[in-house]
Amino acid sequence: MDLFNLQGKVAIVTGSSRGIGRSIAIQLARAGAKVVISSRKLPACDEVVEAIRAEGGEAMAIAANISDKVQLEALVAQTRQAWGGIDIMVCNAATNPYYGPMTGMSDEVFDKIMRNNVLSNAWLCNLAYPDMKAKKNGAIVIVSSIGGLHGSSVIGAYNISKAADMQLARNLAVEWGPDNIRVNCIAPGLIRTDFAKALHENPVLKAKVEGETPLRRIGEPDDIGGIAVLLASAAGQYITGQTIVADGGMMIR
Repeated sequence: MDLFNLQGKVAIVTGSSRGIGRSIAIQLARAGAKVVISSRKLPACDEVVEAIRAEGGEAMAIAANISDKVQLEALVAQTRQAWGGIDIMVCNAATNPYYGPMTGMSDEVFDKIMRNNVLSNAWLCNLAYPDMKAKKNGAIVIVSSIGGLHGSSVIGAYNISKAADMQLARNLAVEWGPDNIRVNCIAPGLIRTDFAKALHENPVLKAKVEGETPLRRIGEPDDIGGIAVLLASAAGQYITGQTIVADGGMMIR
């Protein structure tokens, strides 16, 4: 048996038009899964679909804004209608609209961060749950961050949301374990993405991170994609409720 074979599996990956989400989607497709590419802008999703199809994989694009529950319900319904039940849900999309101390942060900004980074993930998990329960098999992967493991003077609310994602995974793993549904988090360190460009495009900060990281480099999106395949496949069938840190060793230095 190929422990990493995802043939016949249906996966949704949010925020998959670029960065970590794109890498996860492509790697899932290479392992054989049918993958739904989803983000706010359909043309960007279509580009990823074309890239997957060019490699012989199967994918389709469905635009959805994670802050809108109705759009997420439509995302799941359209996937189910086209391909049947969902086997793999990857909650990758997130937002961080604020950089600075939490002192003085508006309630609206804090609400937006928690809604997009935590509540939307709870919605997506619950929407996929009936299919996974019926099959007595399923895998949910929430992309968190090492920010959820330490404090920050400038992205504190984001870090709170990412810590909450880790607890969401633990709670759902306990609740849904009897149905053979595995729920885990990936916590990347600094990855070269548009989302984190304010960090990795700062030469002073980049040099500092590279100097302190045991592997002496920042991460690339493809450093994360394969971890999702592990957690979604038979290779990870006894892993649940965990947060896998992928940060080049930054947190252990």
